[in-house]
Amino acid sequence: MATAYVKKLVTIAEEQYNSYHLESESDVELSKQIRKYWTDLGFSFPGVTTAWSAIFISWCIKKAGATGEEFLFNPAHARFVHAAIQNAIQDTGVFRAYPYQAIEPGLGDIIHHNRGNKRYDFEFAKKNKAYESHSAIVVERGTDAKGNYVLTVGGNESDSIRKKLIRLDKQWKIIAREINPYICIIRNLK
Repeated sequence: MATAYVKKLVTIAEEQYNSYHLESESDVELSKQIRKYWTDLGFSFPGVTTAWSAIFISWCIKKAGATGEEFLFNPAHARFVHAAIQNAIQDTGVFRAYPYQAIEPGLGDIIHHNRGNKRYDFEFAKKNKAYESHSAIVVERGTDAKGNYVLTVGGNESDSIRKKLIRLDKQWKIIAREINPYICIIRNLK
């Protein structure tokens, strides 16, 4: 059963998708919203040509009610993933990262994967705070004619806010992929 926080996070991510998925980051309305993502988190806005996907995740997490003590709001995915891995190791905090093969993704979780055809794994992410990667928030979990899946909402996907379908196996675990392989799932315990 999803917590009130998870429900709010999913609603916020869905609202951002519904409001902006037909726009490009260079369009006035989405550009203004991207500025808001940065400034609401206390960062200066560097312009839409700077990667904003981690800022989108951070903003949604904060807007739903998480604090800076609970989640490391950051313009780099690797930074908040590293912090969540440390939480899992220490068995503390409400955002904990595990290898993607270890747990089922649930609503409000964050799925983290490689970008730029890199092949970093969980062990690399555990030791490093800077590498090319991407994350998105799970907003739906279900089964269709092709099997189990989750849908995610992410920012700066093809220069907008997009949804992606991720296939799961019969045990509800993410199916590995060759290009930009998955790294981890940040479990949302808030």
